[in-house]
Amino acid sequence: MKKIGILFGMEDTFPHAFIERVNQKNETGIIAEAVTIDKVIQNQLTEYAVIIDRISQDVPFYRAYLKNAALTGTAVINNPFWWSADDKFFNNALADTLGVPLPNTVILPSAQHPTDTTAKSFRNLALPLDWEGIFEYVKFPAYMKPYAGGGWKNVYRLENKEEFFQKHQETGQLVMMLQEEIVFTEYFRVYCLGGKAVRIMQYEPRNPHHLRYVIDGPPVSKKLLAKVKEYTLVLCKGLGYDFNTVEFAVRDGIPYAIDFGNPAPDADINSVGEENFEWVVEEAAKMAIAYAKNQKPGKINLTWGTFMKDAVSAAKRF
Repeated sequence: MKKIGILFGMEDTFPHAFIERVNQKNETGIIAEAVTIDKVIQNQLTEYAVIIDRISQDVPFYRAYLKNAALTGTAVINNPFWWSADDKFFNNALADTLGVPLPNTVILPSAQHPTDTTAKSFRNLALPLDWEGIFEYVKFPAYMKPYAGGGWKNVYRLENKEEFFQKHQETGQLVMMLQEEIVFTEYFRVYCLGGKAVRIMQYEPRNPHHLRYVIDGPPVSKKLLAKVKEYTLVLCKGLGYDFNTVEFAVRDGIPYAIDFGNPAPDADINSVGEENFEWVVEEAAKMAIAYAKNQKPGKINLTWGTFMKDAVSAAKRF
């Protein structure tokens, strides 16, 4: 018997619907359940062939548990090693190499020194930074947001450099990105599962959270939707995420990737709506079952993106 587990926190609708959907399919030798952890012993097998991770970004203990599980053969969705190493600024840098359009973006040192550091820890920084060069590259209005994390937390829209300097001081020890504003005519949030299943959703990020998914939006050209799908697959395969959402803001007919490292994306029926919820539950169930069938006990069963695969191949030549 192969078990598919789902590890989750405060969310309710998706985890329980996922478990029910997998079990409704009555695949021989496969069942789904909520993950149960009573102890974590180094290099000891878990009882799960597959685990879908929805919470370890907030609970370091779970991330450690999942890395140990992956080492002993569990197919963890998403790869906990890559998720630990990833950040949104690197995502942008990688997307640029993949040919995906992006807003101009820079990363900034934290406004306050990290704990246990002093000014002496930052002697390699040229202070003051080249603020005029930074502002000329990004331009205003601009958005400032953490280089790691998500959920629209600590996101600022800034009109000018005076406002930037004022708001940057409020961010404390957070490392922030400053990013060009894309004034968009269309906006999309896109599910991508298993590196192949894609669901393009019209989205309005300026609305209250529960009203952001557009039910009956204006018609969109097939050419634009095809380009959004193409860029979504390129990004998710490059990063190696099995379960992700990608966001695009469209300016002058060009979809710019705004946010595309969301390995525990919103899948609550109360926000995404019934049709999107049905799609993601069904596709997640099919993906997990396929991964369980292909899972090889005692082997590494993780997905790695093209970036990591290429890096490993290059290292082998030395």
